[in-house]
Amino acid sequence: MTVDVLRRPAPAERRARVAVAVLFLTNGALFANLLPRYPQIKADLGIGNAAYGLAVAAFPAGAIAAGLAAGALVRRFGSARVAVGGTLVTGAGILAAGLGGSVALFAAALFLAGAADAVTDVGQNVHGLRVQRRYGRSIINSFHAIWSIGAVTGGSMAAGAIALGVSRGPHLLFSAVLFAVAACVALRFCLPGGDNPPAEENAAGEDAAEDHARRPARHTAPVPGARTSYVLAALVLIATAGTLVEDAGNSWATLYLSASLHASVALAASGYVALVGAQFVGRLLGDRLVDRFGQRAVARSGALIAAVGMGLALAAPTVPGTILGFAAAGFGVATLVPAAMHEADELPGLKPGSGLTIVSWLMRLGFLLSPPVVGLVADATSLRAGLLVVPLAGVIVLLLAGVLRPRRD
Repeated sequence: MTVDVLRRPAPAERRARVAVAVLFLTNGALFANLLPRYPQIKADLGIGNAAYGLAVAAFPAGAIAAGLAAGALVRRFGSARVAVGGTLVTGAGILAAGLGGSVALFAAALFLAGAADAVTDVGQNVHGLRVQRRYGRSIINSFHAIWSIGAVTGGSMAAGAIALGVSRGPHLLFSAVLFAVAACVALRFCLPGGDNPPAEENAAGEDAAEDHARRPARHTAPVPGARTSYVLAALVLIATAGTLVEDAGNSWATLYLSASLHASVALAASGYVALVGAQFVGRLLGDRLVDRFGQRAVARSGALIAAVGMGLALAAPTVPGTILGFAAAGFGVATLVPAAMHEADELPGLKPGSGLTIVSWLMRLGFLLSPPVVGLVADATSLRAGLLVVPLAGVIVLLLAGVLRPRRD
């Protein structure tokens, strides 16, 4: 074993990892501070489920509109600056959404916040992958786990504010300022310089042969050119299934528990917190599970957990059972989005980064389509029926997980 294999990250690289983790945390916490407020906003605006679903779909619509511009912004200003700038605009948009006095203002503010969130997402993932290349091993799942911590933190802040009777304006202003300051401080410790392609990034730090020796084995099995589009489409659907489940927690968990199961407002926020909390645990364990069992087996097992757990919760609805069902769903889909991004980024026959960009952009269709579809089903039947989208997402992953990497020897 060579000394290089055991090389520890330099202090600047460790600080950069912490900085990227802070960016992921702020990104998760900002939007999560607004989500438990949705039932109050819906009641104040006096709208039905279908109109509510269309309004909250403005957030992913903004993300899709701005998603393809994120790459150009990263190349122009650098991934770290783009991530921090997007964080500042996201906080402002969320504050405006919380204060919007009409459906139009609420939707417009969510559109702005969604556009900024998409830019932030690309920027922080690009910088995170840059830090990962410096480390020479997989750490991307840990960043997504930190995002889940941020989401739990934000949801808990909102639940506490609701329980204490703090109005939306002061609560969301405090959240926006707090996480804006955190992101600006983190910017000081991100990696300097531009975002070079992987080959240039590795060459700048060490010899290519030594770099290869200490990097994890890549999935380089050839994919025939005729099948690349199919594999990429399957990866998009897998990532979209993950976003469908996340959106069920984002847009409907609090409302379902409070309106359909008559939980208190503070307790109803536990559904969303349970989903993102369990998702954090799944991402924290994700790297080890994938290394041991392979991405394919992990995805299939998680999909089964999500489908069965939420299916049972919907079949026999109770407040504790539903909270556990959302937790099972969050745990089950924890690694899907990072897995799809990683696999797409390594597809042969595509330009570097193009596969990841396509998956990151198109998977947001799940966030766009899910709220209005669930809302329409809820108005026609019940919200309980609309939430069948969660076990359906699990079935989709079970059918398509064969495109993911199997266990390596």
